[in-house]
Amino acid sequence: MSPSQGPPVPSEHETVGAYALGILDDAEATAFEAHLAGCEWCARQLDELAGMEPMLAALADLPGSGGTPAIGDSLSARPAPRLVEKLVDEVAESRARKRRRGFYLVAAAAALIIAGPLAAVAVDGGSDGDGRVTATPAQATFRTMPDKKSATDAATHVSATVALAPKDWGTQAVLELKNVKGPLKCSLVLVAKNGQRVTMSSWSVPDWGYGMPDATSENARKPLYIGGAAAFQPNEIDHFEVVTFEGRKLVQVDA
Repeated sequence: MSPSQGPPVPSEHETVGAYALGILDDAEATAFEAHLAGCEWCARQLDELAGMEPMLAALADLPGSGGTPAIGDSLSARPAPRLVEKLVDEVAESRARKRRRGFYLVAAAAALIIAGPLAAVAVDGGSDGDGRVTATPAQATFRTMPDKKSATDAATHVSATVALAPKDWGTQAVLELKNVKGPLKCSLVLVAKNGQRVTMSSWSVPDWGYGMPDATSENARKPLYIGGAAAFQPNEIDHFEVVTFEGRKLVQVDA
């Protein structure tokens, strides 16, 4: 590359993570939105990443967040190092050009890509393109986590199990959700013993729902598995709540 040339422009497909975090400058955001209007793949990826910023904000508080390797080492699902490095480089360039937010987003962006298969999965019920139900990384992780807390709400009949794993930076969690019908938009909220509330993840529930035992569709009979993270250690957590975006509590799980 000659000295007169600037850095290569990333593929629009690789820009969806940075766009979801809001770290593109105005020209880059406008260009991506023009691409998004005609790209179904990017639209799906952006929908999966929606609502992840609260979890990233929690990850920003972890000790040693100035370097992404500590985050990567503590998460079980990770992509090729080249992809993580590329995203970190792109975010770092954007932060240098236009510091819209704190530097912690460099680390948080890498955490999103590393944890993406865990933290932003199963919104479609874990089915592939031909309708067959497949196991998600979140479901596989849930099965390996020995510390699980469960509850069923007497009024809503929604059942939830939260699997926990302590990390150097806080707590990794995977939620199993059953007997919930849509359409709904929901969040998993951690309530700490000091009263603080942290949104660990959010998702949408389709009309047919998740974990419905009498459903005719196999997808609707399968529970939802979705991951999250927070900067609190397990012994600092009082309980978890699954709430709708309108503030209605569907179920509470004591820690």
